[in-house]
Amino acid sequence: MHKNINFRVNDNCLNLSISDRLDTSNANEIEKDIAEILSSNTFNSIVLDLEKLDYISSAGLRVVLRLKKTCDDLHIINTNVEVYDIFDMTGFTEMMDIKKAYRHLSVDGCEVVGKGAKGTVYRLNSDTVIKVYNNPDSLSSIQKERDLARKAFVLGVPTAISFDIVKVGDKYGSVFELLDASSFSKLLDKNDENFENYVNIFADMLHNIHSTSVKATDMPSCKTTYVSKWIKACEENLPSEDYQKVKKLFDECIDQLKMLHFDYHTNNIMMQKDEALTIDMDTLCYGNPIYELGNLSFTYKVQGELCSVDALGFLDMKEDVYNKIWPIFLKRYLRTDDVNRINEVDKASELLGLIRFLRHTVHHKDLSIKENKDTLDTCTNKIHNLLNEVTTLNVL
Repeated sequence: MHKNINFRVNDNCLNLSISDRLDTSNANEIEKDIAEILSSNTFNSIVLDLEKLDYISSAGLRVVLRLKKTCDDLHIINTNVEVYDIFDMTGFTEMMDIKKAYRHLSVDGCEVVGKGAKGTVYRLNSDTVIKVYNNPDSLSSIQKERDLARKAFVLGVPTAISFDIVKVGDKYGSVFELLDASSFSKLLDKNDENFENYVNIFADMLHNIHSTSVKATDMPSCKTTYVSKWIKACEENLPSEDYQKVKKLFDECIDQLKMLHFDYHTNNIMMQKDEALTIDMDTLCYGNPIYELGNLSFTYKVQGELCSVDALGFLDMKEDVYNKIWPIFLKRYLRTDDVNRINEVDKASELLGLIRFLRHTVHHKDLSIKENKDTLDTCTNKIHNLLNEVTTLNVL
């Protein structure tokens, strides 16, 4: 492999980078290496990162042109001014997606206003925040999130839309305008007289999302994207009889063309003045809302019972605050005081929350073998007991 070229594949995206120069002296060799990479990997799109490319000649341009013919979904990023001008003068910017280098920002000393599994949100100043993604190969995820956020916004879901993509060290970040916004986790942790009102707003926001009808072409199905992984964890870790019951529940669960956030928690909802806004829209999908309530039960009920350190650490709130959220949320979301109705949805949600926790525990790398086994045993026993009570997931 030529020293000027590197690659990696992430989320069906081939990330190629070329450094130094791409000209007559190395174009043939680099093109041969690219051909070998293309034939040896499976991908749907290509991101060509030219951050470290200082110069490109006509021979290099022909390499890029042939790469475009090989994969139409080609995106060129991080071109410096000189390289971009060459692309522009030769008409390449009209033929393909070419972006100049991203500006660099630092989050040193910035306040953390939210944290999720995929990134951390920092406040840059009173007007703006930046979400820094954990994965250095996150450009495709960022673009996906921006596209889905726009769709949600157009459909009436209040959401913050990124207006810029930047580099933070070796990672990427999305910049949002959020004037003096605070996450709901921080607001709830104050545990003041506004607590129940904030939980109600949190529930109303999700109810609004779930009331939004979408087309199957707008976003992926939660069944194929996420729930299939829960089912696989059950197949691998539950007794056969319990697994068959779980599979039957999933098979009989009626799909719905309703919008789901699928990473909905109080770190991902921001209060800007009197308006609540969603962030982290890259998990947007469609399906039966009970799956999303399973996620909520996992976050605000199951984790607290089985691994409170994880739950409290992730949400950065006190235990007495954490324990109050789920009952208030569920009652408000369902718009009812009917105890039987609340209990029915609570049980179905808890079962799904435990199933998600099962997968989470199996893949948890920080627990010791004994801790993992003890937690796994407790989880599977709870699933077994709930399978005697939950006869359907079609409760919404």
